Amino acid sequence: MEFILLGLILMILMLLYFRVADRYNIIDKPNLRSSHTEITLRGGGIIFWFASLIYFVQHLQNNYLFFTGITLVSLISFWDDIQSLSNKIRISVHFLSISLIFFDLGIFEVLPIWQIITAYILAIGLINAYNFMDGINGITGLYTLSVMGALLFVNTKIQLFVDGSFIKYAMIASLVFLFFNYRKRAKCFAGDVGSIAIAFWIIYLVLKLILNTNSLIWLLFLAVYGIDAVCTIMHRLYLKQNIFEAHRLHLYQVLSNEYKIQHRLVSFYYGIVQSGISFLVISLYQKVEDVTLFAIVIVPLVIIYSSKFYLLNKYNMKVST
Repeated sequence: MEFILLGLILMILMLLYFRVADRYNIIDKPNLRSSHTEITLRGGGIIFWFASLIYFVQHLQNNYLFFTGITLVSLISFWDDIQSLSNKIRISVHFLSISLIFFDLGIFEVLPIWQIITAYILAIGLINAYNFMDGINGITGLYTLSVMGALLFVNTKIQLFVDGSFIKYAMIASLVFLFFNYRKRAKCFAGDVGSIAIAFWIIYLVLKLILNTNSLIWLLFLAVYGIDAVCTIMHRLYLKQNIFEAHRLHLYQVLSNEYKIQHRLVSFYYGIVQSGISFLVISLYQKVEDVTLFAIVIVPLVIIYSSKFYLLNKYNMKVST
């Protein structure tokens, strides 16, 4: 009953937000690098912050650092959705917010300085990778359900590391968002406020799980996004492009824009592939060496991503950059 009520509340909040966005013209206008062609309301991903707020109100005693962090990244991201901000401002807020959850998780007390620096780079990189990957209908919502579902399974069956409701609130918010976004013509897009807020939530959970199990393999719950983002950055550096500028070189963009595969189908593929990888990781946990498991997952993903170049050359397609 609790989660049904939560879903109804989030649905109402989303509808109220639509009225605000429509009134103040918070929209996403397509351009040459967009994967959509129609003007759409932006910032629907604020639903993730609303979900965190509702959870926080019920758990005031032990959730304030996480909530402060997700509020900061949501606020600066929503501002960026309305009026573009400099990368320095955004990254500074991301750094501050990550520091808050590092304090909450006790990372400054248990890790040496070089591992802390690595953790900062990884966390901020994953936040921005999640944002980069939010470009077609359904991809953020479906991928989030895949990751959160895997985390919930681990929390229930393998290692209890967090209140299960904390994960379920994010999953329900994803379902509500998908109701409006996973359509041929989306009612809204997540915007930076959505993709970055839910990325922050996921990073907190993954870091907490890593610390509880002393294993890095749970990073593979983000393998599909991670490989696509990293390989695309390397490709753009090879082309001598500014990696902070908008582009259409992600694999999902090539599939959607160049091969004209339906956006919802591409999003479904991403979610299914990540779910399969997460199942493999869970199945092989403590049965094979971590390094071996990373290789089993990452090598095939890199090969799949690399096939993009073969297909482009074969059909003489030129990707807009």
